[in-house]
Amino acid sequence: MGKGVAWILSVGNELLIGRVVNTNAAWLASKLTHLGYSVRRVVVVPDEEGDIVEVFREALGRADVVISTGGLGPTPDDITNLAFCKALGVDPVVNQEALRMVKEKYEARGYPLTPEREKMAMMPPGAKPLPNPAGTAPGILYEHGGRVVVLLPGVPREMEAIFEGYVEPVLRSRGPPVYFAEQELVVRGVPEADVAPVIREVMRMDPALYVKSHPKGFEVETPLLHIHIYASAEDRRRAEALVEAAVGRLKQLLIAKFGGRAEISTTQAPR
Repeated sequence: MGKGVAWILSVGNELLIGRVVNTNAAWLASKLTHLGYSVRRVVVVPDEEGDIVEVFREALGRADVVISTGGLGPTPDDITNLAFCKALGVDPVVNQEALRMVKEKYEARGYPLTPEREKMAMMPPGAKPLPNPAGTAPGILYEHGGRVVVLLPGVPREMEAIFEGYVEPVLRSRGPPVYFAEQELVVRGVPEADVAPVIREVMRMDPALYVKSHPKGFEVETPLLHIHIYASAEDRRRAEALVEAAVGRLKQLLIAKFGGRAEISTTQAPR
């Protein structure tokens, strides 16, 4: 297991049948990457206890940070918190702080505390509930064997609010001393297949570099490439210097090989 490895677990049948696009995973992957973590898996599983337990157990054995989304609500198929307890081999308990959060949210709207709503406060012993400023189900923060596990709701605005308010500060404070730098070039007029050897040569400059081409046009008729260059390093200046050097070398090689055929410009790297 490498230092700073992160897994993202997405729970929900709606993701697997194509009814909902998994924007949560993309958002979290960007956040974690820019915090210096290496996202090595994005796994989608159905609302089935066995599948959720299996993927949590695998993630706990291979990642430093595990973040799940979905399955924390009051309906029968919301079982992520209970399945996580089973993955740990512990019985879920009602966390009193989480229960207070849930109770206050519902009572403020005149709703009683039902067993279904109380289920949202169940978590492993020793877990910390995370306030949900945009909804009712608290998030869950659990530290296990030096690893950080976070369970978040599946509603994007709730997931984002909890992550930015409570999870990001924790990960930033204890995260790996790694900095991430990136740039993006736009290349018109040259097919991706012809640019591939150039990219390979640039990537040989340093193992910390990664260069990836993303075709946006038509390979033969109107080739258009967005080339994403990024690097991670333990020093911010080194990461930025690696990217600058790679961009310079990439431009140099493209001009030398394709001359006026290659129209090169810069754009803001994707977030």
